[in-house]
Amino acid sequence: MDVDHYVVLGLPSGEEGAKLTEKEISKAYKQKALELHPDKRPDDPNAHDNFQKLKSSYEILKDEKARKLFDDLLRVKRDQQRFKHEQQLRHEQQDAKRRKMTSDLEERERAAFAPDPTTKAREEEERISRKLKEEIARIRAMHMNKGASADSGLKKDKGGMERNVGGGVGLADKEKMLKVSWEKIGEDYTAEGLRELFSRFGKVEDVVIKNSKKRGSALVVMGSKEAAVAATGSLSGSLSNPLLVVPLQPAVAAEFSSAEKAEEDNRVNKLVGAGYQAYEDAVLKKLQMV
Repeated sequence: MDVDHYVVLGLPSGEEGAKLTEKEISKAYKQKALELHPDKRPDDPNAHDNFQKLKSSYEILKDEKARKLFDDLLRVKRDQQRFKHEQQLRHEQQDAKRRKMTSDLEERERAAFAPDPTTKAREEEERISRKLKEEIARIRAMHMNKGASADSGLKKDKGGMERNVGGGVGLADKEKMLKVSWEKIGEDYTAEGLRELFSRFGKVEDVVIKNSKKRGSALVVMGSKEAAVAATGSLSGSLSNPLLVVPLQPAVAAEFSSAEKAEEDNRVNKLVGAGYQAYEDAVLKKLQMV
């Protein structure tokens, strides 16, 4: 691990870097991002790579666990360098004979009582480096999973709507579909609730809800044309929040005459009106009982 992520962001490293707050790190990243953004360096062939390194360093330093591991790695390196420097000074201050005696003594002591500090530091560095790599992989996987979940959810919703209301639906299928709407007052309707209400009239193949702030609406696909007609003439829903149920495609044959078609449309309208008349009578009766 040769990259100092503090230096990449233009921040002091070492013990001073470990004391920096998250706010200070974010501020430094924003300033550096403005400086290294590829749009600001159109003639620099390495602009994109440098900007990606900046983002990677920022992701590591803003993650608490990854940053702690990186700080531990820097600390081990500092201890290793300090040990080497002190050892060099000690050797320079001693004469050849004393250096030889001290070296022999230290070697015997290390062999007898403790492992070699250099070896121990190297092992510790490798251990922390492995953990840091694991944390970097975890952060990358987390970001990839977030993006994949968002794309999957969007495709799922879009696919569901296309399956029910998209093009290519035959006339017979449209005659099984009902348009349901209600006002946003009192208890709202859910897809499961609508499915339960409409299942009294036959099989319900699908329910798709589209909500807005003031008015709710849904598309209900019944299992048969007869079930759709029965639900249109009978279903009322809650007294406090009645449903308006109309067929998506009135069951009118193409060969009907103009008079027959008008009569059929009038019959469908009466079915819808009958449902709402029942609501009005029930609400009026309830008010008279108060």
